[in-house]
Amino acid sequence: MELFDQFRGIIGIAVLLMIAWAMSEDRGGRPGARWILGALAMQGLLALLIVRVPFIWDAMKAANDGVRAIEQATLAGSSYMFGYLGGAPVPFEVAEGADPPLIIAFQILPLVIVFSALAALLWHWGILRMAVRGLSFVLQRTLGVSGVVGLSGGANLFLGVVESPLVVRAYFAKMSRAELFQVMTLTMASISGAVLVLYASTLQGVLGEGATGHLISASLVSLPAALLIAKLMVPDHGSGEGAKTAISDDDEPSLAFASSIDAIVKGTMDGMQLFLSVIAIIIVVFALVALGDQILGLFPEVWGEPLTLKRIFGWIFAPFMWLLGVPWAEAQTAGSLMGTKAILNEYVAFLELSALPDGSLSPRGLLIVTYALCGFANLASIGLLVSTIGTLCPERRAEAAGLGIKSWIAGNIATAMTGAWIGLVTFGG
Repeated sequence: MELFDQFRGIIGIAVLLMIAWAMSEDRGGRPGARWILGALAMQGLLALLIVRVPFIWDAMKAANDGVRAIEQATLAGSSYMFGYLGGAPVPFEVAEGADPPLIIAFQILPLVIVFSALAALLWHWGILRMAVRGLSFVLQRTLGVSGVVGLSGGANLFLGVVESPLVVRAYFAKMSRAELFQVMTLTMASISGAVLVLYASTLQGVLGEGATGHLISASLVSLPAALLIAKLMVPDHGSGEGAKTAISDDDEPSLAFASSIDAIVKGTMDGMQLFLSVIAIIIVVFALVALGDQILGLFPEVWGEPLTLKRIFGWIFAPFMWLLGVPWAEAQTAGSLMGTKAILNEYVAFLELSALPDGSLSPRGLLIVTYALCGFANLASIGLLVSTIGTLCPERRAEAAGLGIKSWIAGNIATAMTGAWIGLVTFGG
C-alpha cells in the first residue's frame, strides 16, 4: 500500500492527460507519442534534478538569500514611510508571548514595488534579457517549440502577466492559434517576478529557507507541462512541432526604457499598480468568501458543521488531490486550497496554506500542494490576460477571449501535473 501511495501520482498524471485530450479541439491532431514522452521525461528529469540532486537544490535555496536581502531593503523603506506598521520597532510594549504586529499591506506587499523596479532595471541593463533568451533557446532545442513560444516561456519566469506579453508584442499578429494558446497557457502555469518574491516571503514559515527554491523549481517544471497540455488541447497539426513563428532581432523591442532612471521609475509605477491590485483583490476575495459562507450558513448543517465554501471546495477537489499523491486524510484540506487557488486567487490560497495548524499536511503532502498551487491560473487572470493581449493586438482579442477558459483549465492541469511529479520524486511522509 505504501508503494501505491508513493507512485499514485502516475495515475494522476495519466488522468490529467486524458482530461486534456478529451477537451482537445482536434483529438486526432495531438503531438506524436515520441514528443509526448519526451515532454513527460523532461518534467520528471527536472523534478528529480532540482529536488534530489543536493548541489542543484543548494543553488536553488541560495535564491532565498536574495529574497531575504530584498525583504530587509524593502523594510528599510516601508518602516521609514509607515513607522511600526511598516516594520519599524513598535512604540509600545508587546504582550508576553505575542509577536510584533504583522501588517501584510505595509510590510510584505511593498516587496512587489521594489522587485518590479529591480526587474525593470535588470531588463534595461540586459541581464534579464539574456536570461530570457537563454531559457528560450533551451525550450526550442529540447521541446522544438517556436521561437516566439520559447521567448514567451522564458519571459514568464521573470516578468508578470502584463509585462511578459510585451516581450512578444510584435508577434501576436503573426503567431498561429496554437502558438497563441501556448503563450496563454505558459502564462497561466507559472508565477514570476515580483509575486514570486511575495509568495516566497509568505511561505517561509511553512517551507523554511527552501521557499524561494520551491517556487522557482515549480515554474521550471511547469514549463514543459504547460506546453504538453497546450498542444493536447489546441494541436498545432503535425508531429508536435507545427508551424513556427521565428523571432527576429530586427523587431523593435516593446519593453524598453530610455535610461536606468526611467526603468526604475516605470518599474516602480508598474509595481505600485500591482501592489494596489493585490490589496483590492484580497479584500474583495475575502469579502466574497465571507458573504458566500453567510449564505451557505442558511442551509442545514452537514455532518454537524455548517456549510462553507472551503468545505465544498474540499469535497470537490479532494479526489483530484488524492490522485496527485496527497494522502486521503489530507485530501480535503488540500482540495480546499486548490479550489481557492483555481476559483479565487493563488495568493489567498498561499495565505491559507501558511496559516494551517501544524500537522495539517505531511511534509510530502505540503510539497505536492505548494507546487500544484504555483500558477496564475485563476478566474481573474483570464480577464487580465485577455485584456492585455487584446490591447496589444486588437485583431486577436476575440480569439484570445475564446481561448481564455481553456487556458485557465490548461494552466491548472499543468501545475497539478507538476505537483504530481514532485510527489513521485519526494519520499517519506
